[in-house]
Amino acid sequence: MKKIGDQRYRGEIGRYYEDFEIGDVYEHRPGRTITEADNINFSLMTMNLHPMHCDSAYAAKSEFGKPLVNSGLTLAIVLGMTVPEVSGKAIANLGWKDISLVAPVFPGDTVYAESEVLEKRDSKSRPNAGIVTVRTTGRKACGTVFMRFDRTALIQKRAGNIDEAAGY
Repeated sequence: MKKIGDQRYRGEIGRYYEDFEIGDVYEHRPGRTITEADNINFSLMTMNLHPMHCDSAYAAKSEFGKPLVNSGLTLAIVLGMTVPEVSGKAIANLGWKDISLVAPVFPGDTVYAESEVLEKRDSKSRPNAGIVTVRTTGRKACGTVFMRFDRTALIQKRAGNIDEAAGY
């Protein structure tokens, strides 16, 4: 919370570039229980008609014995969970790399995420920003790691930030 007056505060999202320290780990909360409806709606909305995501009879005959959550959905949820701590003050996402899907996720699983700061440096082209790279890990409530990826973002510095200009 940012103090904006006597006994008055405004909620904030994200960290400024200066707030990131290499080696820091952010545990993102709350977790998210993924429902069957989430999985089917996301799969159909994104035109992913693979029967492992939306046909329980088909999935029952697979090695998993039940539907799998669409990996695009798990990536979107885990990425979204990181916004308050990692990219809430981002000017732009610069890229994702090394996305690894290491265990299946099923409807009914609750997922959590954490991000470790790997690198940070001042931007060469934007004096009001720096570049931060984090490694995010997705875990099920039981502790099983199901996903990892690295993400790089251009993050505002405190001086001359757009939050101030926009009245945030």
